[in-house]
Amino acid sequence: MNDGTPGWPSSLNGLSVLALASAVFAVVLIATYLQYVLLAVVIAYVLAPLQRRAEEHVRPDVAAVSVIGGSILVVFIPLAYVLTVALRQGLALLAALRRGELRQFVVEEIELFGYVIDVDVLYATYQEPISAAIQRLASWGLGLLRGLPDLTVGLSVTLFVLFALLRDGDRLAEWALAVAPISDRVQRDLMAELDDLMWASVVGNVIVAGIQALLLGVGLFLLGVPGVTFLTVAAFVLTLLPLVGSFGVWVPLSVYLLARGRTTAAVLLFVFGVLVSLSDTYLRPAVINRAGAINVAIIVVGIFGGIVLFGGVGLFVGPVALGGAKVVLDLYARERAAEATTIDRGTE
Repeated sequence: MNDGTPGWPSSLNGLSVLALASAVFAVVLIATYLQYVLLAVVIAYVLAPLQRRAEEHVRPDVAAVSVIGGSILVVFIPLAYVLTVALRQGLALLAALRRGELRQFVVEEIELFGYVIDVDVLYATYQEPISAAIQRLASWGLGLLRGLPDLTVGLSVTLFVLFALLRDGDRLAEWALAVAPISDRVQRDLMAELDDLMWASVVGNVIVAGIQALLLGVGLFLLGVPGVTFLTVAAFVLTLLPLVGSFGVWVPLSVYLLARGRTTAAVLLFVFGVLVSLSDTYLRPAVINRAGAINVAIIVVGIFGGIVLFGGVGLFVGPVALGGAKVVLDLYARERAAEATTIDRGTE
């Protein structure tokens, strides 16, 4: 039906064009700071339970400010301090390697399984790729410093989007579901599946990685290993990555302690590291008990593809986006099969 004006298309067709144009324009605007918007979405998902509890006592805007302020004081400032210490320790290690001061870390020769390895010869052989890797890290650090103004703007965007999501997130979700051209039943199934994916990818993985990294860090501290903060943060990051885990920290460190002549400490760390890594088998089902598990291939491709597209936040967003695509396709296939079955019954 049109408005009676000859030659004009229906109002619905015109609104469809305007809606599509508006959606494209909005996507283009959001894409300029997409990683920061996604970061706000991830943080808002984690803080949503606190927001709901706070709203029982104060207004939504006051609750949002309180939750954000409390999170900054309790979580983000201590986290920034830990990352600063870890970065300082990591840079000190890289600087020592760049100066060729490898003797400070290992003995001149290592005897391992009956073979003698001359560390100086080994370092001289791989000095060029090591220096190239250090140069790339230095260039990345300088690029990060040059990008501080953009980073400040981006974090400001994250802060404002986070406030809006905490204060009006429920209404925004209701609006998005209202305008989505899918049935209420499919919407409920979709939201439940996405909630499980978010929990498993964001909350569950972080908790498991944090527990394992903390356990390994305590062990390294008791064994007197230098750079404990840096190594603990490295173990946390590696544990977030599937098929890698904390092996990437405690295995080289066990070899390092063995090379230093600390055989007992090396054996203890190896055994303790094996126990920490094996704890993943029990921790992950205990923590991520809502989402049957996400396919490993989805996790791997989602994490590394997410990092390439979105940066660090891609660790969490990537698996959710890829897993969400799988959920949508599964729901589409199910609804199409149900519709085909209904049509077949109607023709009988």
